[in-house]
Amino acid sequence: MLDDTLKTQLKAYLERLTRPVELIASVDDSPTSKEMLELLSDIVLLSDQVSLVEHRDADVHTPSFALNSPGQDIHLRFAGLPMGHEFTSLVLALLQVGGYPSKASLETIEQVQGLEGDYKFETYFSQSCQNCPDVVQALNLMAVLNPRIQHVAIDGAVFPDEVEQRQVMSVPTVYLNGETFGQGRMNLEEIVGRLDAGAAKRDAKKISAKAPFEVLVVGGGPAGSAAAIYAARKGIRTGVAAERFGGQVLDTMAIENFISVQETEGPKMAAALEAHVRQYEVDIMNLQRAEKLIPAGPDGLIEVQLANGASLKSKTVILSTGARWRQMNVPGENEYRNKGVAYCPHCDGPLFKGKRVAVIGGGNSGVEAAIDLAGIVKHVTLIEFDHKLRADEVLQRKLRSLPNVDIIVSALSTEVHGDGNKVTGLSYTDRTNEAKHTLELEGIFVQIGLLPNTEWLKDTVALSPRGEIIVDDRGATNVPGVFAAGDATTVPYKQIVIAMGEGSKAALSAFDHLIRHSAPAAQEPAAAKAA
Repeated sequence: MLDDTLKTQLKAYLERLTRPVELIASVDDSPTSKEMLELLSDIVLLSDQVSLVEHRDADVHTPSFALNSPGQDIHLRFAGLPMGHEFTSLVLALLQVGGYPSKASLETIEQVQGLEGDYKFETYFSQSCQNCPDVVQALNLMAVLNPRIQHVAIDGAVFPDEVEQRQVMSVPTVYLNGETFGQGRMNLEEIVGRLDAGAAKRDAKKISAKAPFEVLVVGGGPAGSAAAIYAARKGIRTGVAAERFGGQVLDTMAIENFISVQETEGPKMAAALEAHVRQYEVDIMNLQRAEKLIPAGPDGLIEVQLANGASLKSKTVILSTGARWRQMNVPGENEYRNKGVAYCPHCDGPLFKGKRVAVIGGGNSGVEAAIDLAGIVKHVTLIEFDHKLRADEVLQRKLRSLPNVDIIVSALSTEVHGDGNKVTGLSYTDRTNEAKHTLELEGIFVQIGLLPNTEWLKDTVALSPRGEIIVDDRGATNVPGVFAAGDATTVPYKQIVIAMGEGSKAALSAFDHLIRHSAPAAQEPAAAKAA
């Protein structure tokens, strides 16, 4: 099951176990059970601390396996195969059940241990989902830390009937005590914050008590990370307030054009960005959404008000709030979001195996999504508003070679149809003759570009008609002391490497601003005074 290289790496990790780990497998005669047992047997051979017990006819998901340690009260289970992106989740679970300490902050660990009540979490994942591991790993750790918390991570591809019954059409989907808890990426702090009612108020009080910064970066993507590093290296007091550190990079599957790194994945890059920022004395305030910017008053400080009621002040501010996927903005889209309308083909594609789907958008993202989905689903219809596709020619050739793909251009999507529970179709208008058409399908993947996260700045900072922050060649906005960088600005070409450069430039410009505005006033020459 595991190749020799992976076995060598895993063996080294398992040497960190400080207490025994029991793998308790529920199996039958299915091929997946055999694969799972092969995986678990490989693990057992790598450490004397790990043992395996098999059960049949157990009243749990089958095939699945639980992880426990003698003398501990841990309720943690994987249903299906935790391979692909979830293999890391398995490794971390082995370590944490085996006594290896988590890297989570002591404050967060104590929050988890102090949660009262009984929590039974179920997470549906797919092996190709890069957003799922954060959720799975967070809930696994919570199950290790608090005996009243249970977690089952379920591979949706292995339990299709269950996925169909619960109408799971987006991963990760999390249930708590049988009710939907959330969908999409969530980290440990966010989950705990939702369970701990007083967390937001305590956090707001703590943030508001902070002394003013010299540079405050709003946003934690590539631009914000670069800005924070460049500012901190100047030795000035730097803070980062980010809604989610890593930004849109977290939702990016493959990155193959970041110079000097031949290939990586978004979550890995996001983790590396945060680790680099934390090497410096940067105050990172994660899970903080900015709601209002107030220009400098008589005290010379710019104020940023946050959604939780907290307020931060700084001599300069760098806006790097990035962008999000643009929606079609047609009837039915919001109603059926995560019920057939999706924005991440890598994450949610496996849930549409054997079904008919549409991809909206003929740029690189849309064509790449259609190519990937064609290998999973029954049929793909790609719909493009323009009269031709805009993707790179090499991608277009690949797309046109696929037998289960139709391409429709000059088409305006007008409505998403559904039966109240899930998507059933999509209407569009042929722009060449105004003819109306409806496609019968089960899924719609929207890939039509980005929308800047700048709504909260409309009354303060000058924005372009597209909602982008207008900046000059130094990254300065029309508000003194406020700079901006990355996908939220008018700088063309929304690329990671460009965002990093712009973030660095904005930090250097902010530093220059600080120098010029903190210098003492020039003294008049003596001769001038005498005159």
